[in-house]
Order: sequence, then C-alpha cells, then structure tokens
Amino acid sequence: MSTVTDQPTPDSGGLAPDTVVTPTKNAGARKLPIILGVLALGLAVVLLRAGHSGDTTFRLATDTDFVSLPDIVVPSGPTAWIMVVVCLALTAEAVRRMLGHLRQPMWIPVGFAVAWMVGFLSWAAADGRILIVSLLGGAIALAIPLVFGALGGVLGERAGVVNIAIDGQLLLGAFAAAITASLTGSPWAGLVAAAVAGALVALVLGLFAITYFVDQVIVGVVLNVLVVGLTNFMFRQVLTPNADSLNSPDRFPRVPIPVLGDIPLVGPIFFRQTALVYVLYIIVALVAWALYRTRWGLRVRAVGEHPKAADTVGIKVNRTRYRTILLAGAIAGLGGAYFSLVSVAGFNREMTGGAGYIALAAVIFGKWDPIRATLAALLFGFASNLQGVLSVLGSPVPSQFMLMLPYVITIFAVAGLVGRSRPPAADGVPYKQQ
Repeated sequence: MSTVTDQPTPDSGGLAPDTVVTPTKNAGARKLPIILGVLALGLAVVLLRAGHSGDTTFRLATDTDFVSLPDIVVPSGPTAWIMVVVCLALTAEAVRRMLGHLRQPMWIPVGFAVAWMVGFLSWAAADGRILIVSLLGGAIALAIPLVFGALGGVLGERAGVVNIAIDGQLLLGAFAAAITASLTGSPWAGLVAAAVAGALVALVLGLFAITYFVDQVIVGVVLNVLVVGLTNFMFRQVLTPNADSLNSPDRFPRVPIPVLGDIPLVGPIFFRQTALVYVLYIIVALVAWALYRTRWGLRVRAVGEHPKAADTVGIKVNRTRYRTILLAGAIAGLGGAYFSLVSVAGFNREMTGGAGYIALAAVIFGKWDPIRATLAALLFGFASNLQGVLSVLGSPVPSQFMLMLPYVITIFAVAGLVGRSRPPAADGVPYKQQ
C-alpha cells in the first residue's frame, strides 16, 4: 500500500522539504545586497544632512531585576557613523557572496539590522534615553494580534485555503470578547468567545471556498467587509446605548512570572506580560511542533501540497481542510481579544486597523512556516512600538514617517527580503473529491 512521506532533510533545520529553498536559485540572494546597500546609504545621508551631537543612553535594567545592569552611554554622532561602517561592511560581504554564488547566511541580515538600528537610535535619541526593556517588551505586546493572525494564516494556507479573512476574524473576535467579558465579568470567557467568533468567520470562508468552490480571495475580502459593516452596526445600535453593561470588560492584567520575571533584561521583556502573551507562547510551540512532528501535521501539509495523492491514500481532503481552517480561525480570533481586553477595555469600530493584512504579510515573509511567521510578526510589532518610543523622545524623525514605518517595513519584507517564496502547491485551489 502506498504511503505519503514528507520527512525533514538533515540540512533543513527539522523543517519539511517544501520549506527549503536552494541558495543558488533564491532571488533573495540577489536582492539582499541591494536592499542592504540602500538602507546603509540612506542612514549615511540622514547623518550627513542632520548630524547630532551629544550622548545617547541605552538603559538595560529595571528597578526589580536581580542584578542592575549599568546604562550604556555612547556619543551619538560617532556611534551612528561606526554603525554605518559596519552596515557597509556587511553589505560588501553580501555582495561578495552574491558574486561567488554562495549562500547568504542569516547572520548577515540579522547583524545588519542590529547595527542599523543601533546607529539609527543613537542618532534619533541624541541627548535622550532609550529604555530597551520598554522598546522590546512593548514590541511583543503589540505583536500579539499579528502573531495569532499569522499562525491562523499559516495553518489555513498549509491546508490549501487562502485565509484573506484574518482581519475579519480579528475584528469579530475583539467584538465577541468585549461583549462576553462584559456580561460574565471574566476576560477568560471573553477569550473563549473570541476564538469561537474567529472560527465562525472561518466556517463561512470554508463553506464558500471548500464546498462551493468560490474564489477564496474574493470570499476573504467580502468577509472582511461584512464583518466591518456588522460590527459597526452593532456598535452603534447595541454597544453604544448599553456601554456600561455590554462594553466595559475587565482587561487582562500583567502577570509577572516569579524568578523568571526578575532576570535582567530577559525577564522584563518576556516574563512580565499579560496572560494572553503566555498563551501565545504555548500556541506557537504547539503549532510548530504539530505541523512538522505529528500525523495530523503531515496530513495538513499533504492536502495543501498534493490533495489528489492525499485522497488516494485515504485522507479526506475537504474534511481536513475544514478542520484546519476552523482551528486557524479560532487562533486568529484569540488575537482579536488583544484589542478589547488588553490594548483598551472595550470594543471600538474598526479597531484592528488592518492588522489582519499585516499578519498575512507575515505569513508570506515567513514562507508559510509558523516560527518564521512569528518572527516576521514580531518585526512588525517592533516597528509599531518604535514609532511610539521615538515620538515620546521628541525625535527629529517626522511623525508622518513614524506612522507609516510598520507598513514600509511590511513592503520591504514582502517585496524584497523574502526573495523567492513558494506557497503550498495547492494553496487556493479547490478540490473536488471523487
């Protein structure tokens, strides 16, 4: 009897073969030096046109750490220029590897990103203080809905269903969480309701896309618009007149984890968060493990890559897709609870602000892998938090640029840094079972 096999290769880091891209054929190997060069020269131009004097302080510790790490004080101008030189050196190495048809290792873009950000912050926060804990911890908090949405997108598309409706799942999840938490007095009940609401949107998506073979992109866009209209109507007609009873939920408080939360630098960033962040840690680990290490994950990837072969060996393709898209919708709905139970206490119209589309970009940037998509979502969360931090510092960077920073990074990430990214072969293709 034939079987479906999809074993990880030794050089794939434990991932399935479909996530491995041959270095010599990777468009990112050619695009990376160009993008790094443009960013390095851009930073140099900024320093030439508006150089700053004074010192920049990077604070690494909080008052409750086991050990108080000293502040790092650096001269703003010289530090920024040193980082420009480091960026140019990394760009030169990327060019050398490109010309030699060598693989671009991950340390080049990571090292460049760190050096560029240190240089930029040294310049932007001259005579000011950057709280590293607040910068990185806030990035994780802001990335919560993006990570949940990205995980939902990865699962759906791995099963062969394009989940454009992530934003609708987030928005309806926020709506359901606010009402349920207000009625029950428990944010945990609101979290469960958010998951159910996200699954309901996914059910409608599956009904049209899987059962009736309607174009999945069109269905997703229509669902997003439908949820916006529905929640706006309910907000105006139901929530606003009854705000005290239906739109006044308790927020998730911050819950420091004993001992771990007191570790210098790491503790305040990762272990002094709300319960929703700890739920997120668990779900990311479970999805990454289940997708690549369980029979269920093998079946999901099989119906997303070659549904006919999966059907041949007895896998119910459409049933698997339904179950996966419902799970994906529930996970995305959990992210919606962030808006009404963490960010603010209550629901407001269109409060997701298009986060679902950013989450979808994280799915593509992460090459349909849960861990990579999570890292991409964290990058976008960092960009969002950076805009707030620099605004508080009175940075010379125009506020308009800071507001568009998350979207600029999204465009760069999807159009340039990701290179050639291959989705699951049957992604978006309906399957008619024989």
